[in-house]
Amino acid sequence: MKIKFPLKPQLVGAFLCLALVSGSLNAAEYAVASAHPLATQAGIEVLASGGNAFDAAIAVTSTLAVVEPYSSGLGGGGFYLLHQQQANRQVMLDARERAPLKASRDMYLTANGEVDHDLSMNGATSAGIPGIPAALEHLQKYYGKLPLSQTLASAIKYAEQGFEVDETYRRLAKFRLPVIQRFESSRRILLRDDEIPAQGTLLKQADLATTLRLLAKEGAGGFYQGEVARKLVDSVQAHGGVWSLQDLNQYQVVEREPIRFRYGSANFVTATLPSSGGLVLASIFKMLEALDYQQAGPVQQIHLLAEAMRRAYRDRAAYLGDEDYVDIPTRWLMSDEYTRQLVADISTERASRSAALGTIGEATRGTDTTHFSIIDAEGNQVAATLSINYPFGSGLIADGTGVLLNDEMDDFSAKPGVPNAYGLLGSDANAIQPGKRMLSSMTPAFVHTPQRSLITGTPGGSRIITMQLLGMLEFLNGGKASDIVSLPRFHHQYFPDHISYEDNAFDEATIAALNSMGHELKQMSYRYGNMHSIIVDHQTGKLDAASDPRGPGLAIVAAE
Repeated sequence: MKIKFPLKPQLVGAFLCLALVSGSLNAAEYAVASAHPLATQAGIEVLASGGNAFDAAIAVTSTLAVVEPYSSGLGGGGFYLLHQQQANRQVMLDARERAPLKASRDMYLTANGEVDHDLSMNGATSAGIPGIPAALEHLQKYYGKLPLSQTLASAIKYAEQGFEVDETYRRLAKFRLPVIQRFESSRRILLRDDEIPAQGTLLKQADLATTLRLLAKEGAGGFYQGEVARKLVDSVQAHGGVWSLQDLNQYQVVEREPIRFRYGSANFVTATLPSSGGLVLASIFKMLEALDYQQAGPVQQIHLLAEAMRRAYRDRAAYLGDEDYVDIPTRWLMSDEYTRQLVADISTERASRSAALGTIGEATRGTDTTHFSIIDAEGNQVAATLSINYPFGSGLIADGTGVLLNDEMDDFSAKPGVPNAYGLLGSDANAIQPGKRMLSSMTPAFVHTPQRSLITGTPGGSRIITMQLLGMLEFLNGGKASDIVSLPRFHHQYFPDHISYEDNAFDEATIAALNSMGHELKQMSYRYGNMHSIIVDHQTGKLDAASDPRGPGLAIVAAE
């Protein structure tokens, strides 16, 4: 549902029963958990200087755009889930990228009708119109207390003075090195002598500092209009893309009503379309309730989770897209009647076969993105998941801007039934259309029980939703923030038809039991995700924050 902004408090339905009531929070504590220590510190500094959670979100977003170019940036997009404590109001800020106005349904198909993945994943042809600069202005104008000149200060400093390259940067740069090396502008900034910089190298981005200064001075107009806009369009077109000044001038963020659902005594508030996350999570939790998941044994719980994941991801592929462009049967997909249909053929003893549910296509691969969680001393909250899609996005830095462009066009269904880079299938609902937002898996979320609240999210491509699912179940079982972010992970997404799992997720007995039920299992060669979570204890008001040990992130709980 699209909402005009700013949203009025009375639009928040009586459904949500937040335990985070005024006065229940220790007003002296606040917290930030993000994917990079410099970004977390930037957010903490803004909160300490009188800013609120929304000001801190601007500082964290912009700093990540500088120090984490492999995951996010001004050239990308994302979703911000916001909670205003005084108004007891939640809203999703949709800053997802849009397809250029000259985009077409078959723009990535060869003469033989096959998908050219190089065009959809690399260079200017893969880039959607960015949403992050518009989101920063929107947060400041409608929610923040401080000027952009103050909240963007850390980002400008690190762009101008530099930040130290770490092992995460080096690992992901190695993965995308051939694409980065294609473009002189990218080689000059992101590499040293055409190779990956050594750990500890100071990486400076003068052009990006200039663009950030214009954003601080002129707001979104400093990006979507004027000199920066002309340079962006000129660079994209010079490299074969189809952006126009009209694309940039027309971009707007949209405020949307989040997906809300219950599971037991817990209330969930999470991302809505064009994020598939909220609907997929709601479907899975409704199936778990219908299947008496809590009463099952440990192995059977894994089996039931895999079966619910399988069916929810099948519906993601078949039905979901940008509801501003296509009709989505949201109420039906969340109805009790449909849930009964989904669970009717789930055996408690045997695995299903995905092909038996109806084939949309075959699948192959996947993973990058970023997340941060914030709560201020007043109880305002932000859970934000941001992305440029693949590591280092398109690999192209637009000449003279310092802006690394996304490759989010690959999140469309270039051809129904053919998987994207994350192995996700799609239908006509997510086909390319001019101006349309591509379907996403980014799923920032709040979970509220009578005792505690959770602010959480993670990157991870197609596995984001199931990582959130497992983390939420751990939270409902009483887990601490460190338990939630470090929990071993497993995943099923309909196709390919197997449970993928981290090397520490299952012991040998569990693997044997799942195999005997007919499940195919595939151990991952790496651990995935980068979750950042904050828990609020409603009785004491104490905060518990943690960043995923799989990444270099940092969580800080501070006191005034």
